[in-house]
Amino acid sequence: MFKAILFDLDGTLLNTLIDLAEAMNASLVYFGFKPHSVEAFKYFVGESVEVEARRALPESARDNRTVKKVAEYSQQIYANCWQKHTKPYPGIPELLDELQHRGLRLAILSNKIDSFTKIMAEKLLPQWRFDVIQGALPGVALKPHPDLALRIVTQLKIPSEQFLYLGDSNIDMRTAVAAGMYPVGCLWGYRTADELLKDGARALISTPAELLKILEAQ
Repeated sequence: MFKAILFDLDGTLLNTLIDLAEAMNASLVYFGFKPHSVEAFKYFVGESVEVEARRALPESARDNRTVKKVAEYSQQIYANCWQKHTKPYPGIPELLDELQHRGLRLAILSNKIDSFTKIMAEKLLPQWRFDVIQGALPGVALKPHPDLALRIVTQLKIPSEQFLYLGDSNIDMRTAVAAGMYPVGCLWGYRTADELLKDGARALISTPAELLKILEAQ
């Protein structure tokens, strides 16, 4: 029986894609590179801003110095534009209301910088109580390494197997598997059903409300 839900942030709770794309594209153009379509960023984002920059740059410009300056400038832009288009996906508020009503413990784990992850959750998801809001920390491995997910397990004092992990990418599914959680892939995010299943999803859902059916089946 699940007692806790661990959520990814981008592509799962919040649709952040347009703001992420606009910030990185502005940085690319500033340094003389071509921008990409918003759709292309579905496969650029999800790990870190440095990885995003490396994927967005042409192969001939993926040296560490260029990646670093493009990533850093993108972050500066994003800090000022992240609320322009970003909002919860349809059905997420209703899902969180119901999960909270049922007494489930809620947590967020993102590869965004920890302080920024907390700001986004507090600004855009203020009505709901998350027991833990965790982002990237210096010197700690990012998802799909399970370290931060297991820290949340320790903080909530709930066994891993009683966590349902909801995410939209292979990174999330691999994190859930490595941490001993139940991986559920959401299809409204940035990646495909095939990718989610290949990397360990035990179930796929097309709308947030479908998560309740999984809980009720336990």
